[in-house]
Amino acid sequence: MRGAAGLGPPAEITPSAAPAVPAVVLVNPNTSAATTAMMTAIARRALGPTVRVRGVTAARGPRMLTDPAALRAAAPEVVAAGGRALASGDCAALLVAAFGDPGVAELRAFSPVPVVGIGEAALLEASAGGTRFGIATTTPRLAGPIADAVEALGLRDRFAGLRLTGGDPHALSADPAALTDALARAVRECVVRDGARAVVIGGGPLGEAAELLRPRFTVPVIAPIRAACHSVARLL
Repeated sequence: MRGAAGLGPPAEITPSAAPAVPAVVLVNPNTSAATTAMMTAIARRALGPTVRVRGVTAARGPRMLTDPAALRAAAPEVVAAGGRALASGDCAALLVAAFGDPGVAELRAFSPVPVVGIGEAALLEASAGGTRFGIATTTPRLAGPIADAVEALGLRDRFAGLRLTGGDPHALSADPAALTDALARAVRECVVRDGARAVVIGGGPLGEAAELLRPRFTVPVIAPIRAACHSVARLL
């Protein structure tokens, strides 16, 4: 049947626009939109132009996750953000971009799509093949949860130890050059003092520094967002 003017189909059967390609949804568990943008850009570079990546920011909570209480507070916000992404109908995978992986276990309990945490992904990549690995990070109050994560993954026998930057994590994050230099010193200590043959940079907001440090060392420097993208790519 043609329209009244005889020029085409009536409005009710006009083809609709093609649905959007499902996206990898990167959930930032802290409330910094700038950090979300930075981490999403890294994920897009790592996954390449054929994979759509959408970043979302926690609706409430701390601007940085620097202690166990902040990790606990972030978990329900991550679950809520992940639930909204799943309800949108265009979510191919969820990538939780905090090193403590808040909310990952809860999301996996009901998500029909893969859920990847950057902490777990980075630790597994660093330790592959029995490699002895260290972790360099800025958050001393998260040393306990980091050790717990290593233990939970059965990697204690490969763990060379944790090396921390000096100074306040918030102040370092505001100075990208100082942050990169401080992490470089921590990576060097992991290698020279602890015998690590790979070093994880422990933090999503440290993602840009991690990318800059990768070519500076002969041992692998594991950038956690990139490691999570490697896991996502295998699961899609």
